[in-house]
Amino acid sequence: MLSRVRILIACIVTTVAPGVHAEWFSYSATAMTTPIELEFWSESAEQAGRTRDAVFAVFEDIDQRMSRYRETSELSAVNRQAAEAPVPLSESLFAVFQAAQRVSAQSQGAFDISFGSVGYLYDYRNRQQPTDTDVALQLQHINYRDIVLDETNRTVFYSKPGLRVDLGGIAKGYAVDLGVEVLKSHGVRHARLSAGGDMRLLGDKRGNPWVVGVRDPRSEARNAVVLPLADLAISTSGDYERYFIDEAGNRVHHILSPQTGRPVQGIQSVTILGSDAITTDGLSTAVFVLGVEKGLAMINRLGGLDAIIIDEQRRIHYSDGLATPGRAASQ
Repeated sequence: MLSRVRILIACIVTTVAPGVHAEWFSYSATAMTTPIELEFWSESAEQAGRTRDAVFAVFEDIDQRMSRYRETSELSAVNRQAAEAPVPLSESLFAVFQAAQRVSAQSQGAFDISFGSVGYLYDYRNRQQPTDTDVALQLQHINYRDIVLDETNRTVFYSKPGLRVDLGGIAKGYAVDLGVEVLKSHGVRHARLSAGGDMRLLGDKRGNPWVVGVRDPRSEARNAVVLPLADLAISTSGDYERYFIDEAGNRVHHILSPQTGRPVQGIQSVTILGSDAITTDGLSTAVFVLGVEKGLAMINRLGGLDAIIIDEQRRIHYSDGLATPGRAASQ
């Protein structure tokens, strides 16, 4: 089951009182083209190993179903067929489509999984981007309203031919949420699970908060903000995740505007805090696209969420629910 999940590190850190055999276990893996980090408190190495395998299996399953890079994935099949007739979806894929549509409606289309209609034209590894003509031809296919979901029959239909969906902005959050449910089912009460920029904290760190850093977008070695947190989700979208610098010196990154089909300008990173990662994952992209003023207004209006935005001038902006925690990014 874990054939495509490559476990990189499996280490045990013992921090227990005399007579207590439970320990902290930490594991790392690669799945969904991103690093997976898992840390949790468990009663034994054997139990921890079973829990680790079950959590990593979640990421393998979601990758197999929802990757647009796999021709054999369920999502790739949907992209090929859904403009011809309604396509039945697995329960998990339908749930992600539903969540994506919810975030699209909340953000008035700033988050739109049909951005894949243009997104596939970019090749960040080979430093290639589409021409203005190519973008203009594909922009007409970006509209989340053309993705028609049927809850009764659990199907999806693309009402406009040429539309392509990319779930890169929400599927990892969903996998993190499922991973946390697996941890709970195995009796884990204290854990940290992350997939790239998406993280869930289960409980606290046994009497202490988890300390989570929001990375300085222009430095891998330091944080712009440090937060003491417990029992929540946190997702960060940044212009440093997948990008290249073009011949004109512009940063060509993967967060595209559904309106222009080009990388969004004006923001370096957005961090959203909330109760579940599928929501914080989608909203971090939505706020990035909306910009500081409209993005913060949306987060403050929705309630139960908070945001930290670092703009292109390296100023840090907070939603109403956050005091100023930590230091600002260096100028």
